[in-house]
Amino acid sequence: MTSVKDKTTSAPEVPDAPTAGLGAVEEQATSFRHVREARRTELVEDYVELIADLIDDAGEARPVDIAARLGVTKPTVNKMLKRLQQEELVTQRPYRAVFLTDAGRELAEASRVRHQIVESFLVALGISPETARNDAEGIEHYVSDETLDAFQRLVDERAKD
Repeated sequence: MTSVKDKTTSAPEVPDAPTAGLGAVEEQATSFRHVREARRTELVEDYVELIADLIDDAGEARPVDIAARLGVTKPTVNKMLKRLQQEELVTQRPYRAVFLTDAGRELAEASRVRHQIVESFLVALGISPETARNDAEGIEHYVSDETLDAFQRLVDERAKD
């Protein structure tokens, strides 16, 4: 006869095959890991892309301008700038503008390209340019390179027509 203790100590089996539409366990875990990684890098990418845009537009990126554009406080920007310095993506001296390192510039350009592809794809679907620009701001961080390539192919095909 099985005791209550025997029932509570046995671990449930984890299925490898899809069940109830969930998909395979490892496949789902990989998907969630990808999303968590995208969330971790999203802010970094947004900051370096904005810094690059400010430098390209005005020749410099000041923390006060970064805060205004992102709709956050200057202390929030300063905290992120310290992180970006630790990751060697920006350089900054006290009370001076922020500049991108070569690695920061590369990340900013890659982020900008991803954003442009997603935005162009959404416009090709018939989304208004303003909505596409706003929606691309979030989507760009979460799509795979494979998906971006598919987006770009569709945009290129539409441009030929």
